[in-house]
Amino acid sequence: MTEAKGLPGVIPSISVQGKCLPEAWEKAVLAVWEEGLEITTEYDKPGDPPSRDATVMVTVVDPFAEPRIHRNIPGGPEELETYRQEVCKGIHDHWIDPAAGKWTYTYHERLFAYSPVSDLRDASTAKPFASVDQIEYVIEKLSATFYTRRAQAITWMPTADPSTDDPPCLQRLWFRIVVDSVGRPVLNMNSHWRSRDLYKAWFMNAYALTDLQRIIAGRISERIDQEVQIGRYVDITDSLHIYGSYIREAEPEIRKMKDGDFLSRSWRSDYPAFQMLTEEARDKLARDPDWYAKGANTV
Repeated sequence: MTEAKGLPGVIPSISVQGKCLPEAWEKAVLAVWEEGLEITTEYDKPGDPPSRDATVMVTVVDPFAEPRIHRNIPGGPEELETYRQEVCKGIHDHWIDPAAGKWTYTYHERLFAYSPVSDLRDASTAKPFASVDQIEYVIEKLSATFYTRRAQAITWMPTADPSTDDPPCLQRLWFRIVVDSVGRPVLNMNSHWRSRDLYKAWFMNAYALTDLQRIIAGRISERIDQEVQIGRYVDITDSLHIYGSYIREAEPEIRKMKDGDFLSRSWRSDYPAFQMLTEEARDKLARDPDWYAKGANTV
């Protein structure tokens, strides 16, 4: 569903829904491709066509439904597993060293050890607050009160992020537990983003965050001694875009999506080739968290 389509001066607002991750991703790509605003970006090079852009809400009804893997996403199983561990386990938190010109954050660090400062690039800047494990707070809050509206975690650091070259795209996670028709608690999660590369980053982001959703559900289950199910995932982005710089490269794959047969382009998570490559990546990352980065760039 698209609102305000084609109105001058209005950013389209789009809502799509899919049963599983691959279906939701394809529907979002097609919606932004066909309905998105054509607009330039701060990263364009001379001759780049405009990007396609919209405000988009994507609902994944069952984020662990099969097939869970889209086999045509940019990047393969190794990159997907590396990114999952970066977000959920913090394997690249040691790359954070803004004073040395390196990363200013990881999502894991902001969610599990949020600590605002005034200047990320100054190693001597004061750290007036102890770091906050926001995910632990979410788990504690929901374990005590399923229906709370306060179970959230943020990434944005208004004291420092606006002046950096690459501030966080993910802004906030929000969680709530509701009870289903047979009395089982179900963890629902929303993610809120200021800006996002739909074609090259969305799937990896959603794959990693829904695994974090699974981890949180498991930890709450342990606290309350009752199994918590994994509910729907809603992904809200202010600027969800397909960059003009790679539109010519992506267009053939996007046009294939118009047949609606996402199943032919997807794998189950237990597909032998995917499992083999994922397990190999886990083994290599366990020995060296920088293994994948030494051979390729991560998202």
